[in-house]
Amino acid sequence: MADRDRSDYSRGNGMVRNSADLTISMKTEEATLTINEIYHSIQGESTWAGRPCVFVRLTFCNLRCNYCDTAYAFYEGEKMPLPEIVERVTAFSCPLVEITGGEPLLQKNVLPLMTMLADAGMIVLLETSGAHDISKVDPRVYRIMDLKTPGSGECDRNLWSNIPHLTLRDEVKFVIGSHEDYEWSREKMREHDLSKKCHAVLFSPIFGRIEPREIVEWMLADKLEARFQLQMHKFIWAPTARGV
Repeated sequence: MADRDRSDYSRGNGMVRNSADLTISMKTEEATLTINEIYHSIQGESTWAGRPCVFVRLTFCNLRCNYCDTAYAFYEGEKMPLPEIVERVTAFSCPLVEITGGEPLLQKNVLPLMTMLADAGMIVLLETSGAHDISKVDPRVYRIMDLKTPGSGECDRNLWSNIPHLTLRDEVKFVIGSHEDYEWSREKMREHDLSKKCHAVLFSPIFGRIEPREIVEWMLADKLEARFQLQMHKFIWAPTARGV
């Protein structure tokens, strides 16, 4: 799981070559997304943790994980045209952006948004559950896919057909609240050979439900080829703080 080269982004030239391109461009200009919030903070999770990042949080989620800390994004939000979203993001002059939610892949126009951000020269991360098809996401995007553990209450929603689409750019996260969750995550990691299929496998404790030390001790005992992580932002600010 060596560090990858993350400097492979170039700015798009924005040229329209024919009438079909013009039609697509016009449709993109008119497309909207329902946005919960856009803000600038520190990336708190994944192998990108600690880096300044712009977050675009989309509204709506069809899952109800019992540990969810962003339930306010289930319904709150306002429609914004894609070009306005890109303008808001680039105004922060920060090269890293994460698309999150809610569940961002519920809104089909998130796909052209990610392409537009990559064309603008940004490093684009996508935080998504394992319940939605990731195959149509722009290949320049770094996908961070959350596989739901038994303790989430949504384990049966995992879309296992996503696994073959994972690449060495992607990361898979397991959110763990018990030893049962840990054992399930360990076995799924081994069953699907995830440490070879993706850049990193992340084991993350449910904040306030389990002692982080327990997960670390289990990982060490099993000599697990995974990366332990904490939600850094919850230690910098109040765990329930928004916009951080």
